[in-house]
Amino acid sequence: MALSLNLKSVSLILAHTALLSANIIITPAPLTCIQGDTSRMYQGCLRGQECTIDGRSISHSLDTIYYLMPYRCISAQEFKYKTSFHITNSTKIDAAIREDGRCGKDFKDAICDAKSENGGCCSNHGYCGSTINHCLVDRGCQSGCTDSHDLNEMAISKSNKLDEIFLTDTAETQDGKCGANNNRKICGNWPNGNCCSLYGFCGNSSSHCGAGCQSGNCYVVPVKVPDPKPAPLAQNPGSFKVIGMSGVAVMHAGLMPNGKVFFLDKLENYSQIRTKDGEYAMSAEFDPKTRRPVALSYSTNAFCSGGAFLADGRVISVGGNGPLEFINSKIGDGFKAIRTLARSSINPYLDGRPWEEPKNRKLATARWYPTVQTMPDGSVFVASGSLNGLYPENLENNNPTYEMLDRRGNPRGKTYDLDILVKNQPYHMYPFINVLPDGNLFIFVSKQAQIFNHKKNRIIKQLPDLPGDYRTYPNTGGSILLPLSSANNWKAEIVICGGGAYQDISSPTDASCGRIAPLDIKPKWEMESMPNGRGMVEGILLPDGTSIWLNGGNKGAQGFGLMAEPTLEALLYDPDKPVGQRFTTLASSEIPRLYHSCALLLLDGTVLVVGSNPVELPKLKPDAYDPYVTEYRVEQYTPPYLQGSNAERRPTNVEISTKNLDADGSKFRIRFHVPAGAKSLKVVLYHGGFVTHSLHMGHRMLYLDNTGFKKRSRWQKIKVRSPPNNNVAPPGPYVIYVVVDGIPSVGQFVQVR
Repeated sequence: MALSLNLKSVSLILAHTALLSANIIITPAPLTCIQGDTSRMYQGCLRGQECTIDGRSISHSLDTIYYLMPYRCISAQEFKYKTSFHITNSTKIDAAIREDGRCGKDFKDAICDAKSENGGCCSNHGYCGSTINHCLVDRGCQSGCTDSHDLNEMAISKSNKLDEIFLTDTAETQDGKCGANNNRKICGNWPNGNCCSLYGFCGNSSSHCGAGCQSGNCYVVPVKVPDPKPAPLAQNPGSFKVIGMSGVAVMHAGLMPNGKVFFLDKLENYSQIRTKDGEYAMSAEFDPKTRRPVALSYSTNAFCSGGAFLADGRVISVGGNGPLEFINSKIGDGFKAIRTLARSSINPYLDGRPWEEPKNRKLATARWYPTVQTMPDGSVFVASGSLNGLYPENLENNNPTYEMLDRRGNPRGKTYDLDILVKNQPYHMYPFINVLPDGNLFIFVSKQAQIFNHKKNRIIKQLPDLPGDYRTYPNTGGSILLPLSSANNWKAEIVICGGGAYQDISSPTDASCGRIAPLDIKPKWEMESMPNGRGMVEGILLPDGTSIWLNGGNKGAQGFGLMAEPTLEALLYDPDKPVGQRFTTLASSEIPRLYHSCALLLLDGTVLVVGSNPVELPKLKPDAYDPYVTEYRVEQYTPPYLQGSNAERRPTNVEISTKNLDADGSKFRIRFHVPAGAKSLKVVLYHGGFVTHSLHMGHRMLYLDNTGFKKRSRWQKIKVRSPPNNNVAPPGPYVIYVVVDGIPSVGQFVQVR
């Protein structure tokens, strides 16, 4: 089907209804500050904010500084207006309020209800809301609006003294909620801890007691993290090249056993290609060889779902968001959806078939922003999410639980509280999760990590907090499990880089990285840093043992229109070099890849880079409201190991004796041809995982033991030992790369059983 960049008559409306928000927005409590106060971290403000001489805080955001509430610290760019606003001249006082959250000139001048969950401002595009994009006149607000002058007047009239916010002599919480937005309650002897976080939750982690802490044993100074450190330019930086168009906006992606890549998006009112029924496609199958997408259909809205690969090789996507009948009445509610997509490495008969979604196959509970991990026994661990898309500072909207699916992807029907998610609300969504070589789970969310046994529903070990800013949604950095090898008894090490201070376009991002071996007797984070702060950065393992880190921005957070200053250069991380010397700078792309971007390794050893859709519905031309819009260009990054003459030195004629590997240490054979003078060999078993929102769910890589390699011999016949167990390699589809002198062959899919 021909691609087209013509948006035609597509109206660029904002797609959320009265019950569904466009993305999760976390509202902090109103903080106070006193200039020069050394008894509170950042003088009572957040990193990236300052306190003015008269007690006002200022947020350094882009080219403008807004002066906000006296005696409070509030970020300018994502201020939620919970009170009634000044009515502008464009508002008709007798206008009706619609139940669907629509408003403005295209809806008979309907206005918004300031007391509703949506908010009282009518945006330029005709949606009710309470963010700065809805409410500021200079952003096109139609009614219920304010401007910088109104904002300042409102702030003064509603201001509180310091002692009203920094709580003393008030009632203790009975539900773990606290602070200025919860009747000024303190935590007292609450079991989780006595620090009241910026978001009104009691606890004892650095998220609670650090920046923004409202009461309790708050930290006075932040835990020091390494400053940004320049990374030298790589001798061979690789190169980016545009190779095609994606057909759909790409929110989720993964390499399938047929060598093609699935693209999966939320329900949109435009895409470049259409399904057989004439509707705009929300999913596609991209062939890296032909560089063209084929439209795939689905039945439920996959907006911000989670996913994995099942033991039988199928893709599974779970959760999502609600229907939008005014866009496509055929697409149903995705909150409890379970979608699967089957492809074969040996037979193309499944290519192009749609997602399968039996109506009787549903999650036990609704989940938006869940994380998914295939377990050693083939069952599927599904954790976290939002129940309804509403404010996560309210407990009833959150789903800090996990549930299990069987190895076929069928639900077991029960949910269980997950302690680390409960304690880290509202930063509980899209946690980083990895299967460790002992079969337990490494779970990281916000700034906390633990080892968890899902069968016993028990914490095995609480790990140290990672210093620095928030690392998961809505300030996601990147996370990788370093390659596993028998050479060090399959020792697991996790690297987490980037993040941010709060959910706002003005938020500073974090340049620091932490590396930890969770199964050590006394694990601790080893800290280093990237050249600059990065939010929404994602790490991808490469077959030579290094990893590439790319995408994201230097200022802002996840959410529509909340990231600025794109970081275009890629970084290379070498885990074998000394701390502080592991990063080098690679080539730069010319395409910003912000919210809703993806990157993954292809069979040929190059990296596919797609997506960036930081607007509520597709938009092709930037303007004053949206400087970064929907991106359909597909890039291919060629790493250093395939640059120049290296591309002619890769192993060829690879023949693997079996397509099925039992995880029992049994042996199989590989035949291949190498260039003259070959000196070293690694056999890599690689799983790319399910990619979305900077997470690579299930991503892992192993070095397989082998014998029989003969240096400088052109034809090789080696014996390779399969993984010792499914703790090291959970069942599912993997790629084998034969890596000679650091240069990988074209990969081939196998199935680990």
